[in-house]
Amino acid sequence: MVPFLQENVVFRGVYCFFGGNDGNATWCGGRDGIFPGGWEWLAFFIAGFTIMFILVNGALLGAAVFVWAERRLIARFQLRRGPNRWGPFGLLQPIADLLKLITKEDLVPTSADKIVFTVVPIVMLASLLLSLAVIPFARNTYLADLNIGVLYFIAVGTLSTLGVFMAGWASGNRYAVFGAMRGVAMLISYEVPLILSLVGVVLLAGSMSMVSVVEAQLIPFVLVQPLGMLIFMLGISAELNRTPFDILEAESEIIAGYHTEYSGIKFALMQAAEMAGVLAASAVLSTLFLGGWSGPFLSGELGAMWFLLKLAFFAFLFIWIRSTFPRLRIDQIMAFAWKFLLPLALINLVATAVEVYFFAYYNAAVPGEITRSEQWIMAAINLPLAIGSIALFSRFLRERIAAPSPRLEPKVAIIQPAEAAD
Repeated sequence: MVPFLQENVVFRGVYCFFGGNDGNATWCGGRDGIFPGGWEWLAFFIAGFTIMFILVNGALLGAAVFVWAERRLIARFQLRRGPNRWGPFGLLQPIADLLKLITKEDLVPTSADKIVFTVVPIVMLASLLLSLAVIPFARNTYLADLNIGVLYFIAVGTLSTLGVFMAGWASGNRYAVFGAMRGVAMLISYEVPLILSLVGVVLLAGSMSMVSVVEAQLIPFVLVQPLGMLIFMLGISAELNRTPFDILEAESEIIAGYHTEYSGIKFALMQAAEMAGVLAASAVLSTLFLGGWSGPFLSGELGAMWFLLKLAFFAFLFIWIRSTFPRLRIDQIMAFAWKFLLPLALINLVATAVEVYFFAYYNAAVPGEITRSEQWIMAAINLPLAIGSIALFSRFLRERIAAPSPRLEPKVAIIQPAEAAD
């Protein structure tokens, strides 16, 4: 038996129901499964397949629900109706869109690299599904509790950057290549402050395990790490190609960006991965900064409900930002990453490292442990630090980013007509 799967509530329940006759009767509650001895491998397969089935279909169904909610909410923000034809309140609109995309012809340019062109949607969807493996949805409800869970999430998330470049290069379209190259430059730039923003959380928890981070939050880390949460949310918005950082597919810039040549089911899978990525990012934000499954009461019994409420809160924030802010220019996007987010991430990292050293080691009753009162003290220090740093560097950024130069009107030489000959 794989050790980390024994703690998974879903896996243990399904496995013990079908086949607990392989010496695991202790953690199966002393009961045997319905399969006879020697068929434990089939029970193991069914339990693992059940978890993967729930993750994959939950992600795709969540993407459909998010698309509907985003279209309805943005319509309300902009005083429109939104989807309201297919089904009650337009609930069947994502299904109608999917059916339309499935029935569309799947076109592949003659100059495209057909293998790479076809693999791109799989790479993007795989990046999403792999990132869900380490997210704890409730107590003992996760696929794997890796001791490098935070690092794992960052690592598999970079596969989407690779997919963007693969899509542009394999399309055989120069404009798609230009859009992909510009998008990769932006994504790589935002990964630096995004990763640095998570170092403070890891220092506070003393572990990169997502479960350990949740258990270390005696108070929500959004209070202890306000700068870290802000930087991570803005950085992940750029990674997800969300407004105001959606320069990858800016129609007014370079046609539709890296996925110009994609159509049909390939385009549907890429959009599903992008929309479900917002839910995955909201889940990580809930886990790292709002305590994950923990709530004001009954965290063990209602952990999944608290987690979903926090996830919905962050998803609403992403929709709110998209409906409010306009798209930035490429120079503004790059300056925002290097001149605003990166200095703030370094300030947050230095401040957190000093505080952890003082409270967890220099002045700690138990080395490596930070008490609830000490976390409140850190929150009282970090919140004014975050406000002051944001005010300072936002003023500095406004002064450093010059407005675009006015468009020069071409000078037209006026040629006087020659005088008519006498």
